[in-house]
Amino acid sequence: MDGQVKRVAEWLAQARSVCVSTGAGMTAESGVPTFRDAQPGHWSRFRPEDLATPEAFDRDPRFVWGWYRRRRAKLRKIEPHVGHVLLSEWESRLPNFTVVTQNVDGLHHRAGSQHVIELHGRLDAARCVSCNYQRSDLDDLGEDPKCPDCSERLRPGVVWFGEALPSGAIEAAYAAAGTCELMLVIGTSGVVQPAAALAGAAREAHAHVVEINPAPTPISDVADVCLRSTCSAALSAIDVVWKAMGA
Repeated sequence: MDGQVKRVAEWLAQARSVCVSTGAGMTAESGVPTFRDAQPGHWSRFRPEDLATPEAFDRDPRFVWGWYRRRRAKLRKIEPHVGHVLLSEWESRLPNFTVVTQNVDGLHHRAGSQHVIELHGRLDAARCVSCNYQRSDLDDLGEDPKCPDCSERLRPGVVWFGEALPSGAIEAAYAAAGTCELMLVIGTSGVVQPAAALAGAAREAHAHVVEINPAPTPISDVADVCLRSTCSAALSAIDVVWKAMGA
């Protein structure tokens, strides 16, 4: 893998524009349970897909908020790992650096990254179902939180099944992928659309595409280099070589 790491470090050193796409593998290294991980106790009787819909929230908002309150409470105890921190550092060293993430944990922001496109929203956010009010924190908002501006219900600030992505998010993601010189696809299965198509868009724009994932995925077929490693280990190895080159 040493030769491949050196190639990636060289591309990184030469790149004026980098796009990074991250998925569940990135967040799992911090100990964040993936969306479909087994649910303990009472929640084990329910499929996460059945809780993450507008219809479920309309039927029983307290019940849906209960699941999200549990997830938010877990997130309060979790910190970004070295991979998140390195991406933040790289952003400060490169002229054009964008992170596109499918994760809702907000760990890229907490690690210091500034230019982050969150395709599926944030667990630490809540927004009003009626007006434009929104807030970002991991406080316990209660069983059925209400908007302080209009008294309607607050809902989790994530994208549910059947909902559109945040306005402008996917357009910005494709713009970043389509104009970058290097794309890193980190810890994603390569099957969730539209994020899965970003690597293809970068390849069509003649960017170098690098996959970082312990196992092969559909992205492997379009990648120039596949690093079969964890996110933290691969990014740390690249960083060491890049710094040794005088970056």
